[in-house]
Amino acid sequence: MRRRAFIAVIAAAPIVTQLAWSQTYPTRPVRMIVPLAAGGPTDVFARLIAQRLTDATGKQFYVENIPGAGGNIGIGRAAHAAADGYTMLVVASSYVVNPSLYLSIPYDPVKDFDPITIAVTNVVALSVNPSVTAHTVDELIALIKSNPGKYGYASAGAGQASHLLGETFRLTLGLDLVHVPFNGSGPAIASMIAGHTPIGFTSAATAAPAYQGRQTARACRDEQDAAVSVAAGANHGGSRP
Repeated sequence: MRRRAFIAVIAAAPIVTQLAWSQTYPTRPVRMIVPLAAGGPTDVFARLIAQRLTDATGKQFYVENIPGAGGNIGIGRAAHAAADGYTMLVVASSYVVNPSLYLSIPYDPVKDFDPITIAVTNVVALSVNPSVTAHTVDELIALIKSNPGKYGYASAGAGQASHLLGETFRLTLGLDLVHVPFNGSGPAIASMIAGHTPIGFTSAATAAPAYQGRQTARACRDEQDAAVSVAAGANHGGSRP
């Protein structure tokens, strides 16, 4: 079973009462906060959800990106919004991971929000820029070990599933690999494509367009194993020569 990150939809607590829901909710636009930069899977799915809710209710649901501090800034902003049902939070696994990573966070994951649903799950993939000479995961590991401190990997941010996966890869294999956090999968994959951080752990959905071009997908993390198993080599739809 491959490791997946969840994208949940939650609302500032207490959520609108049953009486309010039975009336003509919503009567005005509803803000959906995404605590990550635009372009990543959380942002994309939030916009899809917002459009469907807009179509279904006839009132505008709109996305506001508030990235920073591993998602804490945006989550904190949502936590302190009026608990009237007009602020929702679309968030990934950092929502439950951050309390164990930071000494202080601006929200209580249990008391400040009411859950609505787990909207989608998403595979995290390991990708590399074509400038990396390794053609397999084993060759990539050997390359990193022979060049300690030279390579860094991009992630969607501290506490994101991509970060935890990258650290599992690094620690399990004893690699001198530098973590370079970004404010979402979009900026992370852009950095990988540009070669600034030639290795990337990002959402497979975000990285997929790059696979159709020059980048190569190397592996996905298997939930049951500590090792990284090769999932695919994709360069113009086939294995890299």
